[in-house]
Amino acid sequence: MSIDTASEADDIAFMEQALRVAAQGMNTTTPNPRVGCVLVDATGQVIAQGYHRLAGEGHAEVNAIAEVANRQQLKGATAYVTLEPCNHHGKTAPCSEALIAAGIARVVYGMEDPNPQVAGTGLARLTEAGITVVGPLLEEQARALNPGFIKRMQTGLPLVRCKLAMSLDGRTAMASGESKWITGPSARQDVQRLRARSCAIITGADSVLLDDPLLTVRLPECERQPLRVIVDGQHRVSTKAEIFTQGGEIVIATCSEPCQQRADRQGIEYWVLAQKNGHIDLSILLRRLADQGCNEVLLETGATLAGAFVGAGLVDEIVVYIAAKLLGSSARPLVDIPIKTMGAALELAIVDVRAVGPDWRITAIPDRES
Repeated sequence: MSIDTASEADDIAFMEQALRVAAQGMNTTTPNPRVGCVLVDATGQVIAQGYHRLAGEGHAEVNAIAEVANRQQLKGATAYVTLEPCNHHGKTAPCSEALIAAGIARVVYGMEDPNPQVAGTGLARLTEAGITVVGPLLEEQARALNPGFIKRMQTGLPLVRCKLAMSLDGRTAMASGESKWITGPSARQDVQRLRARSCAIITGADSVLLDDPLLTVRLPECERQPLRVIVDGQHRVSTKAEIFTQGGEIVIATCSEPCQQRADRQGIEYWVLAQKNGHIDLSILLRRLADQGCNEVLLETGATLAGAFVGAGLVDEIVVYIAAKLLGSSARPLVDIPIKTMGAALELAIVDVRAVGPDWRITAIPDRES
């Protein structure tokens, strides 16, 4: 499965196009991966492209093939696919068989599928059918499309992205809990995009009580609302809060069964979870979300719950928005983690820094090798 250096430049260009096509499904494919496919005929001309839009609908390869009116163009063509074609029957038929039936002569893939149901079998089926298989190509970029799907397939846990907003002096709210708004409209719009790509949003009881948030995606192009999860071990949140007026699925993660009046409330599902050190076991919550098909989870909450997730080593990425303002020494800190010595400090690796309107966004990942 080595890359032919004579055509490597063309292969890279077409795979880059397939990656861009795949990104069109950024907010819609859950629980499936984001996949793009570009078809190039024997003369080197692009004849079709497709991406996976919704679970249960056609996969990228099938959608691309369906765009080709003249089926003769598929004979001897090359398919550039960001993820190994599937080779099993799920809600749709195997893409490997669709490529074989179409007469595709060559398949260039971005990365192997981490799903144990596929995991190399799609590539093997194509090779067995006489199709030339090339790859992986631009694997790092292909993996970046589906970090949550990859993690869920490999570990049984979703990717957790913790979003925080703070002042220049590292404060997230006033002592009273007031926090609207630390950052400006551009940063808040950026957060909408983080929500849109997420399968679930987790918040805590304190955040609901203090901020009364909606936690919905308010982008006109977004058709799907993420699952909203409230960590409320003691049933402190009133079901009259704004979050319950928006429709969509809501889960309350708690430590005990709700009273009958709460249990009968439409649109709310209660998950009674085991405790750890007197609080909900957050790792069990994440595993339950993964079992529900959640790939990427956005944590939007206050310092205490954010600190609990970070301190337990359950956060994969931290996105911090920094506003050019000072809230003062009595305001609340970014995360509540009882660290007493420099040697116990949690090391982070900054992977991106950029301006978002008048604010700054820093993306960091835990440096677990330090």
